[in-house]
Amino acid sequence: MLAVFVLMVACSDEDSASKDEASGEEKGKPKITIMTKLHTAEVPDEKLLKLLEEKANVELEIEWVPDNNYADKLNTAFSTGTFAQAVTMGQDQVDQFKGAIRDGQFWEIGAYFDEFENLSKLKEEVVQNTMVDGKVYSLYQGRPLSRQGMIYRKDWADNLGLEAPKNVEEFYEMARAFTEDDPDGNGKDDTIGVTDRGDLIYGLFKTLASWHATPNNWGEKDGELLPEFMFPEYMESMNFVKDLRDNHYMNQDFPVTSKEDQQAMFKNGTAGIYVGAIVDILGLYNDAIELNPDLEYDVHTEVAGPSGEFTIWANPGYNNEILFPKSAIKTEEELKDILAFFDLMMTPEFSNLVQWGVEGEHYTVEDGFAVIDEDQDKIQREVFAYNMLGIGEPETNGRYESLHNYEPRQKAEELILINNNHLIHDPSITLDSETYVRDGERLQEIINDATYNYMLGEIDEAGFEKQVEKWKSEGGSKIIEEFNASR
Repeated sequence: MLAVFVLMVACSDEDSASKDEASGEEKGKPKITIMTKLHTAEVPDEKLLKLLEEKANVELEIEWVPDNNYADKLNTAFSTGTFAQAVTMGQDQVDQFKGAIRDGQFWEIGAYFDEFENLSKLKEEVVQNTMVDGKVYSLYQGRPLSRQGMIYRKDWADNLGLEAPKNVEEFYEMARAFTEDDPDGNGKDDTIGVTDRGDLIYGLFKTLASWHATPNNWGEKDGELLPEFMFPEYMESMNFVKDLRDNHYMNQDFPVTSKEDQQAMFKNGTAGIYVGAIVDILGLYNDAIELNPDLEYDVHTEVAGPSGEFTIWANPGYNNEILFPKSAIKTEEELKDILAFFDLMMTPEFSNLVQWGVEGEHYTVEDGFAVIDEDQDKIQREVFAYNMLGIGEPETNGRYESLHNYEPRQKAEELILINNNHLIHDPSITLDSETYVRDGERLQEIINDATYNYMLGEIDEAGFEKQVEKWKSEGGSKIIEEFNASR
């Protein structure tokens, strides 16, 4: 009986050990919570989520928040202490939370990069653009520094014997010719040169202003940083757009035109020039050929300004940042588990998965490039939202670049690389101003309204300068002072 008892105890201990081991494995699988932006109409299919969990050996809980509600959700999560462990923020949102970052409410992660082979590959110049007081609190989601340029009706240009404009004078001439010289050959006065929308950044104005060598948001004059609208090039750019409008070479109501209506004018053959992100060409073309199968588009970027040089404004090199709140991550061990997951996301396997989906199902590989499946609805439903989990860019994470059968779309990728050699950077990216965080958006509306009113002819140069003085008196001078003090 004693022998049987000993044997039973031994077996029981062995079973317990096995159960403990099994539970230990399960317990050891990190659970990671993420809050990020949703840019699609519906929460994505969980197919890629389950693949990510399986391949990374983690449990993922992703809270998808529609982009138009995201700022409110951020504020609510912060005030109630209900942040996820990894939180997506845009640059303006990070500025808003800088006080909390300085108060130690988010983990400083730069010190851990050396422990992670892939995170340590992030571009130093882009990482610097994310820093707060010289410290790194976030991982960035990379994007090209400038995708801005022009898309135009090449068939119209060919009809009129025009080449892609080499400078702003030739750009103006193309806009005139597309308006006055019957580019579609139908004998009717039914075309305009340029279609624009109510967006001073991603529409026509900022790109045109950078062709005129206007500083990118802020520039230096006599050793002092000043906002772009206090430079003569800004006025030159407003005059250029005003002339286009006064001569009816662009849509008259552009300040109140939506992006959808702007694109519709380009697609339906009303306008011949679209200035914005040149990667838009594929979507524009696919829609436009349903109306006119014979049209031809092309892309172009190198438009020189009055100085004879081509310059183009640059973004900071990232779309969003991912921050790590201490309210949700209590220990360094937890933080390292989460950073290990994002380190995996910077491997080719994972970065391709969240960018393109499953090879053979959502995309194929041709000559080392990703070729996206033609079923765009499926891509939107199953893949697109997961782009928000990507870290870095193809140069750092090994992700495939895309290959497009539509030649002008592939040309756009080449022009983006050319843009990199002619960038105007924003010197204020890492600078601080409490007044800017608190009042910057309200004050910018003064300048936006003045810019539109000048281009519409509602105010003259003296009227514009009066609005600049208003901007300064209501807090702008303080922003100038604070930005310069933080250099």
